[in-house]
Amino acid sequence: MTTKDPRAACLASLAGLIADETRAACLLALLDGRAWTAGELARHAGVAASTLSEHLGKLVTGGLLTEERQGRHRYVRLADARVAQLVEDLAAQVAPEVAHRPRTLREASAGSAMARGRTCYDHLAGRLGIAVTDALTVRGLLRQDTGFALTDAGLTWFGTVGIGLDRTGRRPLARACLDWTERRPHLAGVAGAALCRHALDAGWCVRIGSERAVKVTATGERALSDLLGIEAGALR
Repeated sequence: MTTKDPRAACLASLAGLIADETRAACLLALLDGRAWTAGELARHAGVAASTLSEHLGKLVTGGLLTEERQGRHRYVRLADARVAQLVEDLAAQVAPEVAHRPRTLREASAGSAMARGRTCYDHLAGRLGIAVTDALTVRGLLRQDTGFALTDAGLTWFGTVGIGLDRTGRRPLARACLDWTERRPHLAGVAGAALCRHALDAGWCVRIGSERAVKVTATGERALSDLLGIEAGALR
């Protein structure tokens, strides 16, 4: 007599939550780290508000999303960084030719911007994220040989730049996240989130468009050149 693994049913339930195109579209949109209204997600997914509401209810009940209400509006966001990692890791398994096949000129422009630089939940991704990760590694601030880890010099660098690192939680200080456009890992975890937040707060990057794309500003080009030796051409 065989004994079923009790995790099997939970795993099947989780997979079922994601295995719907509308719900998958919502999860991908919410990788920008911001809260969206149900109406915004309905328009993004191309479904009726009533249909979207049912899907959101399942995602909230399943623990993938959290919600809050402000007046008449219902806002949802990804439950936490672990959910974001799950969605991004699954998205990275999609064949590049399928993920990057634009149907219109507008989609092509948006796709180009996303590939150049974007946020992956709360850290930098795309060519920008890879350029920063490579620069940190070359300078001995980040190790990739046995998994991602900040070196002592890396910890000092973050402090010198004025980027605080919250080391009190369970989230890893540094983690590799497979970049779905570059097919290489970029920096995630506490350090990746703190660096992204600093880049946006300091005006090194600005959000563009309605999705996750970010653009490096002239201020950012100078800062990344001075601090990490990244050439401006690698950021455009």
